[in-house]
Amino acid sequence: MTQMDDARKGIITDEMKSVAENENVDVEFIRKSVAKGTIAIPSNKGREVKAVGIGAGLRTKVNATIGTSTDICDFDMEEEKARVAMANNADTLMELSVGGDLDEIRKRILKISDIPVGSVPVYQAAFETIREKGAAIYMDEDVMFKAIEKQAKDGIDFMAIHCSVNMETLKRLKRQGREGGLVSRGGALVSAWMVENEIENPLYKNFDYILEIAKEYDFVMSMANAMRAGAIADATDRAGVQELIILGELIDRAREVGVQTIVEGPGHIPLNEIKANVVIQKKLCREAPFYMLGPIVTDIAPAYDHIVSSIGASQSAAAGADFICYVTPAEHLALPGPEDVKMGVIASRIGAYVGDMAKGIHNGEKDLEMANARKKLNWEAQYNAAICPGDARAIRDERPPEDPDTCTMCGSYCAIKIVNEWLDEASTEVFE
Repeated sequence: MTQMDDARKGIITDEMKSVAENENVDVEFIRKSVAKGTIAIPSNKGREVKAVGIGAGLRTKVNATIGTSTDICDFDMEEEKARVAMANNADTLMELSVGGDLDEIRKRILKISDIPVGSVPVYQAAFETIREKGAAIYMDEDVMFKAIEKQAKDGIDFMAIHCSVNMETLKRLKRQGREGGLVSRGGALVSAWMVENEIENPLYKNFDYILEIAKEYDFVMSMANAMRAGAIADATDRAGVQELIILGELIDRAREVGVQTIVEGPGHIPLNEIKANVVIQKKLCREAPFYMLGPIVTDIAPAYDHIVSSIGASQSAAAGADFICYVTPAEHLALPGPEDVKMGVIASRIGAYVGDMAKGIHNGEKDLEMANARKKLNWEAQYNAAICPGDARAIRDERPPEDPDTCTMCGSYCAIKIVNEWLDEASTEVFE
């Protein structure tokens, strides 16, 4: 039995109860939405995690990616990055290591994480093949499925499965061409394997077998966006739309057998095309939860892509996206460190919060709390209302004002203090 199976039988699970409580919504709404597939709850049967609901009518969630590379393989740093992400209230983690002992790092991250953890199993299949045989093109089909089953058994809660890359999608990509090429690492690996071996993608061809594994462990299938654009010029192109068509058909098959899904979305996309992309995805994929990667809304800001993606996240959430994968300042430049992770999580959380206000998930209650605290010059209340209280406190403490009621921006000429003393406290007779 999966969460979706239970929901369809009218059973309200502990996970559904927890999501309803955390989101302040009716639990029957959660059950019905899980049954339809418009909300997913990543929670592998093999481990206990905080229940996180992803989908329509809920707060937009933020994912943080961590993982080693072939150049930097420091397991202790990856654990620290996971802890930093959780300390800054990331909703989920994705463990994307490609360097070192992949089984060990995955198990270490799963052990310390109390939030859902995702993975990309084709990475392990490909890079272990590279170590053994010299190139990913020599990968056996069975190795791909063994990686999925191994990671499910370890307790992974959601997996990016590159099942929507098929021969037809590659033909469209080839006929069309791209300015920025193919930037999905998993998509590139699977595509190269298909072209070299002249064989259909096994993850597409044997999709029913993946569904059997997913159903056994009840992990959520994150339908990977292998054709996502890596440049603004390539956004919303034929290959990307073709992949969404395939994904929609595969989601229908997953729902038939009670497997939960979410759909990954484009990486680089101009601001004016975000809403259209969300509408297309929701239409073609029958309102499945939409997982936006970033998105990056301009290509020219390396070192500040966390800001770029915060802008994209706000627009995506407002348009109806349900899940945001963060981007760090190191994007396009280097493997992120712990501070990069912190900045990425915070930037995406701000974007998601702004988008949620626009679509009515909340009505700016925290903003009103902050406004009232500022009017009263109540600094403790301001810190409590802030998305990052510690950082806000640290900045003011580093540059303390002479007057403890104010800050060093205005000092004794603080507009709020002037208004409080001379306008609000003035006799009403002055205005009569």
